[in-house]
Amino acid sequence: MPTEQIKRSYRKTKYIIYKETLIDFREQFWSFVGSFIGIGCIAYFHASHFPGSDGIYLIGSFGASSVLIYGIIQSPFSQPRNLIGGHVISALIGVTIQTLLPEPIWLSAPLAVSLAIISMQITKTLHPPGGATALIAIIGTEKIKTLGYWYVLSPVLAGSLILLTVALIVNNITEKRSYPSNNRFHRNYHIYRKRLLKKS
Repeated sequence: MPTEQIKRSYRKTKYIIYKETLIDFREQFWSFVGSFIGIGCIAYFHASHFPGSDGIYLIGSFGASSVLIYGIIQSPFSQPRNLIGGHVISALIGVTIQTLLPEPIWLSAPLAVSLAIISMQITKTLHPPGGATALIAIIGTEKIKTLGYWYVLSPVLAGSLILLTVALIVNNITEKRSYPSNNRFHRNYHIYRKRLLKKS
C-alpha cells in the first residue's frame, strides 16, 4: 500500500535525522569549553586593549565559526584551511568593495557576499561565516570601516588564529575527538603529550 510505504519512509527519515543530530554529553561539553575559551580569549584581548569602545574584535562571524570548529569538528567547512582562508579572503573582498563601491548599499552588500562565496569556492576555502565577514566590512561601524585593509589582519586574521589555536588544543584533548579531520596532528599531539608526562 502506498500509504504504508510513505509511513515507513517517514519513520526511516525521522530516525536518520535523529541519529545524525544525536550528540553525546562529552561532545557537548567539549564544544562548550572550546567555544567559551575561544571567544573568551578574543573578548579579553579586546577588553584589555580597547576598553569602552565598539566590539571591533568581536565580529559576529566568529560566533558562527565557533559553531563549526568546536561543534561540528569533522565538517569540511570546519577545517583550518577553510577557517583561515575563508575569513581572510572574504575580508579582503569586503574591504575592497567598501573602498571602491561604498554606496549604494543595496549593491555593495550583496556584491561583497557573492564575490566572497565565489572566491572561497575557487580557492577551496568555503567557510559559511566568511560571508558574514565580508558583509561586516560593508555594514560595520565607522571604526571597522576606517580600519581599511587592517581589518583583514586584525580583527579577522588575528581572531581566526586565536580560534584555531584553541580548537587544536581543546578538540584533541581526548582520544575520541580529532581535529583537523586529517588524524596526523591528533596522533602527534598525543605522542608529544605522553613524552612530556614521562619526563615530568
